[in-house]
Amino acid sequence: MMSSDKLKRLASTSAVMSCTLGKATCLGMDKICSPLADNDVTQRKTQIICTIGPSCNNVDTLTGLIDKGMSIARLNFSHGDHESHYKTLLNIREAARARPQSTVGIMLDTKGPEIRTGFLEGGKPVELKAGQTLKIVTDYTFLGNSECIACSYSLLPSSVQVGSTILIADGSLTTNVFEIGEDYVLCKVLNTVTIGERKNMNLPGCKVHLPIIGEKDKHDIVDFALKHNLDFIALSFVQCGADIQKCRQIISENTQYSNGVPSSIKIISKIENLEGVINFDSICSESDGIMVARGDLGMEIPPEKIFVAQKCMISKCNVAGKPVVTATQMLESMIKSNRPTRAEMTDVANAVLDGSDCVMLSGETANGAFPLDAVNIMSRVCAQAETCIDYTVLYHAIHSSIPKPVAVPEAIACSAVESAHDVNAKIIIAITETGNTARLISKYRPSQTIIACTARPEVARGLKISRGVKTYVLNSIHHNDVVVSNALSLAKEEGLIESGDFAVAVHGVKESCPGSCNLMKIVRCT
Repeated sequence: MMSSDKLKRLASTSAVMSCTLGKATCLGMDKICSPLADNDVTQRKTQIICTIGPSCNNVDTLTGLIDKGMSIARLNFSHGDHESHYKTLLNIREAARARPQSTVGIMLDTKGPEIRTGFLEGGKPVELKAGQTLKIVTDYTFLGNSECIACSYSLLPSSVQVGSTILIADGSLTTNVFEIGEDYVLCKVLNTVTIGERKNMNLPGCKVHLPIIGEKDKHDIVDFALKHNLDFIALSFVQCGADIQKCRQIISENTQYSNGVPSSIKIISKIENLEGVINFDSICSESDGIMVARGDLGMEIPPEKIFVAQKCMISKCNVAGKPVVTATQMLESMIKSNRPTRAEMTDVANAVLDGSDCVMLSGETANGAFPLDAVNIMSRVCAQAETCIDYTVLYHAIHSSIPKPVAVPEAIACSAVESAHDVNAKIIIAITETGNTARLISKYRPSQTIIACTARPEVARGLKISRGVKTYVLNSIHHNDVVVSNALSLAKEEGLIESGDFAVAVHGVKESCPGSCNLMKIVRCT
């Protein structure tokens, strides 16, 4: 017999399905075949994270990425050093200054306890053939070739057994261990493939003895993310809630770059192994957001279960009000092709319909031949998917899933979304000192754009991971009526609202108390 929790989850899933499929099936075929309106793209609610690498690491291309829809720039600290990443950071910030109307967040993605293959002779990819023997050595200084490659994990021989599977390069190479030595393993290659250097390696079913936050990660967090005032830390291979607590402790103990005040940087936990899935509830509770990192996860759990894990984790994040990112191989073919496969575009759309706040591009923008095209296509697919959502049904599905009672700020945010639906408001204005009000409104998935007004640029950047939030950084937010008036004027200039349209505004009466969202009002744009 099913538990009540399982029945509730099934009911919630059914409700969300009806809010997407129900709206889509009501569209006429002529509507489906007509071009997407420009304002649908510019008012896209799903945020886009772009990984920055050689293909886009110049100011002109970065500015183009912002124009095409980049919300957050991701720096992957599995590669590169602080000097090279700092140059990238300067380029990102210069590009952001060139587009002051667009707020751009910056994310540091930690290396974590990952295992990677080593460098190759001449830096050239090698071809491995099915049936051949491949030697994997733990001497990471060794330059690999088609017969022997290095591995960054010194305990590899003691972690695997004869018969263990080793997956390399997101599973594109599968090998089977048949001999184990003191500092090497011998594997049989099971499929023909060409691989490059520094590819990820997974040991499904094997216990890996590596800390979640190693010395390199701590150095990267403190002396780069905190030093340079970044907005997000994507914490790799999180296994339990204690991992996030450890990261917060590192942040709170290192205030030398923030005048003695702990940084407000957001921790996004990456779920990419079985332990992370098993302990998801505690991880979600401790985190500021979640990233469903399907690449490594797909090598740790059966690949046919990835879509189930994705939907389940996104649903839990939606109910908890935690931003969730769907990542890995979303438009993978665009690394080499200027057009994605139809399956990839459908994958992006389904991630939006599942409830993702953000979708992420990795190699497509970092190393691909068409970074601007990749962002443009992803933006248009997200916008199209959003037109298929019945937001009224979605609101009620989320509202019915939330444990009651809720705190006053959440009750106000919830009422603001319902009122916006009832009066057909065009925007929802959130005056926010910390960003919490805007995040609470985003949780209930309004059809309207959420205009978050804040005087703190770091708060605005931290909101770039939340669905449907657009930010205005103002000189002051101390006089609510003035702020609402300014927000209406700015939104009108951008075509988000017209004279005579309604807007819903949410703010606090006690302006000296941050987070005291306790007032909602409906105003008309003049």
